[in-house]
Amino acid sequence: MSPSLTRQAGAPSTDRPSPTGGPLGRPRATAWLVLLLTVIGLGAAFALGPGDATTTKAAGTGLPPSSQSAQVAEILKGFPSGAAAPAIVVYSTTDNSPLTDAQRSVIGQRATLLGALGLVPAAATPRLVDGKVATVAVMLPTGAGDDLNAAAVDRIRSVAAQDLPAPLRSEVTGGPAFRADIGKVFAGADTNLLIATASVVAVLLLITYRSPILWLVPLFVVGAGDRVSGILVGVLAPHAGVQVDASAAGILSVLVFGAGTDYALLLVSRYRDELHLTEDPFTAMARAWRGTAPAVLASGTTVVLSLLTLLAAELTGSRGLGFAGAIGILTAMFFGLVVLPAALVLPGRRIFWPLVPTVGGPVTADRRGLWARIGRSVAERPAQVTVAGTAVLLLLATGALGIGTGLAQADSFRKTPEAVLGQRTLAAVQPAGAADPLTLLSTTTAADQVAAAARQVPGVAAVTPASHTDRWARADVILDAAPGTPASNRTIKQLRRVVAGVTGADALVGGTTAEAYDTAEANARDTRVVVPLVLAIVLIVLIALLRALVAPLLLVATVIASYFAALGASWTIFRTFYDFPALDSNVPLLSFLFLVALGVDYNIFLIARTREDTLAGHDTRRAVLRALASTGGVITSAGVLLAAVFAVLGVLPLITLTQIGVIVGIGVLLDTLLVRTVLVPALVLLTGRRFWWPGRPESAGPQAGGRSA
Repeated sequence: MSPSLTRQAGAPSTDRPSPTGGPLGRPRATAWLVLLLTVIGLGAAFALGPGDATTTKAAGTGLPPSSQSAQVAEILKGFPSGAAAPAIVVYSTTDNSPLTDAQRSVIGQRATLLGALGLVPAAATPRLVDGKVATVAVMLPTGAGDDLNAAAVDRIRSVAAQDLPAPLRSEVTGGPAFRADIGKVFAGADTNLLIATASVVAVLLLITYRSPILWLVPLFVVGAGDRVSGILVGVLAPHAGVQVDASAAGILSVLVFGAGTDYALLLVSRYRDELHLTEDPFTAMARAWRGTAPAVLASGTTVVLSLLTLLAAELTGSRGLGFAGAIGILTAMFFGLVVLPAALVLPGRRIFWPLVPTVGGPVTADRRGLWARIGRSVAERPAQVTVAGTAVLLLLATGALGIGTGLAQADSFRKTPEAVLGQRTLAAVQPAGAADPLTLLSTTTAADQVAAAARQVPGVAAVTPASHTDRWARADVILDAAPGTPASNRTIKQLRRVVAGVTGADALVGGTTAEAYDTAEANARDTRVVVPLVLAIVLIVLIALLRALVAPLLLVATVIASYFAALGASWTIFRTFYDFPALDSNVPLLSFLFLVALGVDYNIFLIARTREDTLAGHDTRRAVLRALASTGGVITSAGVLLAAVFAVLGVLPLITLTQIGVIVGIGVLLDTLLVRTVLVPALVLLTGRRFWWPGRPESAGPQAGGRSA
């Protein structure tokens, strides 16, 4: 319990630092030592550690070995050409006119050069489609790293397009080309995200503190924590057996800046209040730390444990994100509770200039400001406020009715890359699935029977035998539907069922289109596993922190309600302003994880302060109003900042990250401005001391019976 809560508000403390400097001996020397060790540690980490959190650039589905796509990829390694996929060069004219003999001759000459860039030169034979389009398939290894694949695709695009006579044009599509274009999205992404995130944090801190000095301290401390977290992830991930890709590394910075700045806002707010009550900055910081640390540790632990539930996921990308995020939050807590106090306390009160707190001034909880007025308004009609707040959440949640998941391959980008343009050109003259055919494997003895069965599946446009080994025969399957569409997924599911029924065939269906389908199925499975784990963890942490059952259940219910409200509101925005056809398959899980784990933070900050004031002698009604008045401003600032930080994900031209950023941003704003401000205080006022059942903090306080409101 913070000593400040047991003193009369506004009465200055007579505390002075002891001759030995307090419990740490010499607090000023200790603070300098913390900063010195931090600088030394940063220098060593930057000099000896990896450059960033990314631990893998290798290609891979991220799927478990048991999936059909992963099995096909493994078997194809035994083929003479290895595991390969075609980069398809699509030749057409800009005026949509038929190809002339001269243009066909140019394409034939270019095909010879293109064949030398692939694994199977003979495969690069021009194929004329409908007289207007010619295709050349260049086989590339699917096991190549992203950098090698991108370089190969760039060479193909350069050779294909060099000095083409107008109006002839070339576009490169197919699985390797899509992979390369996705990789370009993340080229420089870490730097762009870091700059954008730091800029947003800097502006909001400057607005919040209205000081030319104070905002720099948390910004530099959190920024240092972000860099350290990236290095730690890069070092520890290989030992933990997880892989961290570029997207996880980018989200890591967003998490560290968002959570780290939230912790800083809470500590600075409490420190400012304590400076009104005591002259000594070190005593004020010690009390502020004791008042802030339990809530920060509880909220941080909730986020860390929630992120670690992703280790139960099937997809390696999700496991990497969970591990990286957990390390990032732990690092943010360390810098927020160890490094930041030392950096804040050494300059003394001057760091708040020009709004320097003076001894004897009112603490936040006793000021008659906006949040105190909101609290009194809620207290007048708690039942009506509860009904109205719940109705708003339910109304927003209705926007999620009819929501679709699963983006087609061509719909994954906010800006149309060349791979999508080539796919559209090809889809105009032949089945949409021709740009990325499935790979059908079966035993050589049953190859003809399997191919015949596959041709009978609705949605299959063509089955073409390709190559074989002593045991396995391979065929390419072209679908009518474009890769990643619901129709394509239905055909893959039915195709697998049909070929599995051929006795002795051991048939498997793979390829990049099948990988996308398997990934969506794995995401659905991970959602069923991870969501209950996250809710259980949040509930257990709240029970341990509040020593109650009713309060945790109500708080978890409000967080779930705000998630569905955010999902519904976001889907309405996506359909109205962005024209997104669906959510990507991993968006519901990741947005739920971030929103529930981070959103419950604000409830923890509010209710932990309520319980603290209750133990200090206030009844529950008075305690929640004081907590709202004291935490309202800082939590609102933290929520707006966190929402803005997640919105930074929109700087990347990948729809998945835009969707996560918007959903989490809206959800955090709902938690901050509606749930925590209105709904939770109303629920506390309605339930009264029963909110703490079976605990009885009112009876445990120094003045049993409490004070009246």
